[in-house]
Amino acid sequence: MNKLNINQWAEEDRPREKMMQKGAEALTDAELLAILIGSGNREESAVALMQRVLSECGNDLNKLGKWEVHNFSRFKGLGPAKSITVMAALELGKRRKAADAVERKVIHCSKDIYEIFHPIMCDLAQEEFWVLLLNQASRVINKIRISRGGIDQTTADVRCILREALIQRATQIILIHNHPSGNTRPSNEDRRLTQLIQKAAQFMNIKLTDHVIITDGGYYSFTDEGVLEV
Repeated sequence: MNKLNINQWAEEDRPREKMMQKGAEALTDAELLAILIGSGNREESAVALMQRVLSECGNDLNKLGKWEVHNFSRFKGLGPAKSITVMAALELGKRRKAADAVERKVIHCSKDIYEIFHPIMCDLAQEEFWVLLLNQASRVINKIRISRGGIDQTTADVRCILREALIQRATQIILIHNHPSGNTRPSNEDRRLTQLIQKAAQFMNIKLTDHVIITDGGYYSFTDEGVLEV
């Protein structure tokens, strides 16, 4: 039996036409991804190809968001150009989620911090160290990446953190870094650095409110665990 090209499908079944008629919410993940790549290969349509791709990552868009070009290129019909198109769309989705979370948000608890930074850090293969700047009312002023390190370590310059806080007139700061390993527990170095930054911040009359370690599946809060006295 010969494979039907998407152009030979009933109009209501073609992804682009279906989206125009019924809206994006009516399309499956595979159909939305098929619109991005435009075409499949000689053996399968764009939709069938993306169904197979999704099956490979357990139909989990979060897992798909971690893929690199070489992961997509294992599938016939997905060269670098199409792979990068899909990767760019997934990255935009993450950025939209992050933008919604940080928009002048008031920080009430560690979960609020996790909701801001999980979209940023969940797919990272290396450690990054960020600082969240707050005003007196615990409203977010800005979030700033301080450093980027290796798989299991990153460094943070105390002077750089406090300089940003002073420039942007923050009265509170929150430290955030990720553990790509998935282990949320802080290392001895994490604890030492937290104490160092807290002492330096106190000298500047800036309050260190929390230090949160982010992983794809959860987080660790120094304040919640009683490690950091605020």
